[in-house]
Amino acid sequence: MSSTTPLSSDDHRAAPRTETDDPLLLTPKQAHTLLAGAPWRRFAVLGDSIAAGTGDPSPGYAPTGWADRVAAALTAVQPTLAYRNTGRIGATSTQVLDRQLPEILEFAPDLVHVNCGGNDLFEPGADLDRLRENLSTICAALTATGAQLSVFTVADVWDVERMAPMRPMRPKMAALNDMVRVIAADYDAVLTEFWEHPVRSRPELMSADLLHFTTSGHAVVASEVIQSLSARIAAA
Repeated sequence: MSSTTPLSSDDHRAAPRTETDDPLLLTPKQAHTLLAGAPWRRFAVLGDSIAAGTGDPSPGYAPTGWADRVAAALTAVQPTLAYRNTGRIGATSTQVLDRQLPEILEFAPDLVHVNCGGNDLFEPGADLDRLRENLSTICAALTATGAQLSVFTVADVWDVERMAPMRPMRPKMAALNDMVRVIAADYDAVLTEFWEHPVRSRPELMSADLLHFTTSGHAVVASEVIQSLSARIAAA
C-alpha cells in the first residue's frame, strides 16, 4: 500500500485474474498520467532477489519483475531514461554495501531504490544492529549525491494457510519494516507501504519457495511504487 489510497481492495478468493482485469493494477495509460512530469533521468535499483525481480511466473501476467516494470513506465514518459539494476539473489546488506553500492554510485542515479535486509534475517544469529547500520550507510551515501531514495516494506503474507511454515519469520520481517520506515523518514525516501496491502491475502501471491512474490505480485508492487512516485512528483 503506497502513501496514496490503494487502487482497490478485492476478494482474494476470486480467481483466476490477469493483468487486464486485476483491480490492483494500473493500466499503462494510468501509469503514464501519474508519472507525467517525472524529473528523473537515471533510475537504479540495488539489493537482493526482490530487487532483482525473482519470482515464479503467473498465468496471465508478463514475466517481468517490479523494478523492470517501473523502469518501463518511467521510460514511457522519459524515453532517454537510463536504468541499472544490480540486485542479486541471496545478497545481504553487507554484500550490497561492499559490492553493489560502488557500481550504483558510479552510475550516478537521480532516483534509486534500495531493497535489502531480508537475507540478513535468515542468517544464524542475525545482527539487527549491523543491518540497521548497513542500511543507513547505503542510504546516506546515495542521498549525499542528491538522488531521490525509494524504499518499500514487505507485506504481511503469513496469515495465508500455505505460508504457515514461514510464520516464525513474521516478527523479524516486522522489525525490518520498522527499520525501513525509520530510514525513509531519516533520508526523505519515497516510502511504499505493503504490510497491510490487500494483495497479502491472495493465495497465489507467493512463489513455490514461499519467499518471493509471483510475477502477479511484482505487477502489483510496480503499480504501487508508481503511485508513490506520483505523489512525490505532485508534492514537489
